[in-house]
Amino acid sequence: MMRIVLASQSPRRKKLLQQIGLAFEVSPSEVEEISSLAEPGPMVEDLAKLKATDVATNFSDSFIIGSDTIVVHNEEVLGKPGNEDEAFAFLKRLSGTHHFVYTGVAFVKTDKNGTIQGKHTFYEQTKVTFSTLGDQDIKAYIKSGNPMDKAGAYGIQDDLGALFVEKIEGDYYNVVGFPLNRFYREMRSFFPEFDIMS
Repeated sequence: MMRIVLASQSPRRKKLLQQIGLAFEVSPSEVEEISSLAEPGPMVEDLAKLKATDVATNFSDSFIIGSDTIVVHNEEVLGKPGNEDEAFAFLKRLSGTHHFVYTGVAFVKTDKNGTIQGKHTFYEQTKVTFSTLGDQDIKAYIKSGNPMDKAGAYGIQDDLGALFVEKIEGDYYNVVGFPLNRFYREMRSFFPEFDIMS
């Protein structure tokens, strides 16, 4: 039986894949997350592929899933905040405006000798609109600690982060960190042997 490996330490991605009943193990990539690509869609695909390919070197007869998520506001990438001041600045920027969340996903398949037999990547984009945020609301959210490990300094699934989102256009789970619908369709199309519905 081929192993399925998630090349990510994100608790959100782990929870979402568990939610759909996928049996997998976790082996986070330690590759430096730097892409030479400027466009956000290709960038997250590239980073997801880097992670999956890095982890694939440690696994034979396996199917490795890599992923990367970024927030883009006014054509600028907002990563994870380095400190509370940066988290505050990010959320002030997002207040009362819209931004885009991009998640790239990569599949890498290895044979029994550990040789890569196939690769496939894709990305999903979701538009998110924030209501106008008060400084006290932002500070209370930062105090919870939730923004510090998330791109754009918020999580749509968080207790308080959920209150900031006025509307979304696209896949909700993509904003959480993993586009389940697209993942299933791409997986079924390119690697039908892993059809989790059968």
